[in-house]
Amino acid sequence: MSRIRGKDTSIEKTARSYLFARGFRFRKNDKRYPGHPDIVLPKYRTIVFVNGCFWHMHEGCESFHMPKSNVEFWTAKLTRNRDRDRRQHEQLRQMGWRVIDVWECELRGEAREPRLERLAREIAEGV
Repeated sequence: MSRIRGKDTSIEKTARSYLFARGFRFRKNDKRYPGHPDIVLPKYRTIVFVNGCFWHMHEGCESFHMPKSNVEFWTAKLTRNRDRDRRQHEQLRQMGWRVIDVWECELRGEAREPRLERLAREIAEGV
């Protein structure tokens, strides 16, 4: 697990390069906010988290599955991750930020371009 990246993952780079190419300017991995968000867009009061489906327990996703070995450990760890994410999102909303989650499975294959377009629209329109 020590080799798992916490920032600058390929899916984060994909989302950031798309947004930057469309004129959005942002801070990345800003430690001033709960959860150290992947993308912070101060102009739009929006924070974007780019989440891996496994590590953040993306419910209903075919990419997420509970490991078959050491089930107790993984259940506890992944549940803590999900609960922490929910708490941090709520803190950010109370601070006046809009929070958008982008999932790893949404950035694969043919789904990538429509999801990134939708992300840009959500940011720009304040939805």
